[in-house]
Amino acid sequence: MTYETVIFDFGGVITSSPFEAFNRLEAERGVPKDSVRRINSANPDDNAWAKFERAEIDAAGFDEAFAAEARAIGIELRGADVLARLAGDVRPKMVATLDRLKAEGIRISCITNNVPAGKGAGMAMDDEKAAAVKDIMQRFDHIIESSKAGIRKPDPRIYQMMCEALDVVPAECIYLDDLGINCKPAAALGMAAIKVSSEQQALDDLGALLNMELP
Repeated sequence: MTYETVIFDFGGVITSSPFEAFNRLEAERGVPKDSVRRINSANPDDNAWAKFERAEIDAAGFDEAFAAEARAIGIELRGADVLARLAGDVRPKMVATLDRLKAEGIRISCITNNVPAGKGAGMAMDDEKAAAVKDIMQRFDHIIESSKAGIRKPDPRIYQMMCEALDVVPAECIYLDDLGINCKPAAALGMAAIKVSSEQQALDDLGALLNMELP
């Protein structure tokens, strides 16, 4: 199979997973590990996180709604504390791969579930990180941000929107995401889906599909 397009998630793929930072926050606050993941997984289509990623509430509303969801399971944690840890660190090999793919004539794009907080699409909290994310984003042929589109992964429509924007069929696309729940709709549409557990694993799997040696 010849693939013409590679579609990337951003956080947890191009940058380190925010859940790594969330685990550090949980340790600092003395709450059980993966509490943020647990809260975000409950009522996944209509919880505070889902509403924020669709821009249905603002940062202040998320702060209160997330805190209420945390208290419901016996945890004291504010949404604002989570947002402060949201932006991950850039993975240099992934950025080098974006450049390699473009040089090979392969189109690259990004579907990201993000929130209207911080600076830019990567939700950075400082100018330096925001500038780095902006530089990366300029490489993509097309970007869909959930907070602007009003729908979020894993809604199949967001993947279809990308295919329509690029005028490609799903079978010509590879999709990378660090969350399995977001890979499933892509695979169901016919994309080759890669569940990202580490930077090197993702590059190895992507290289195998493209028959290409990547960094």
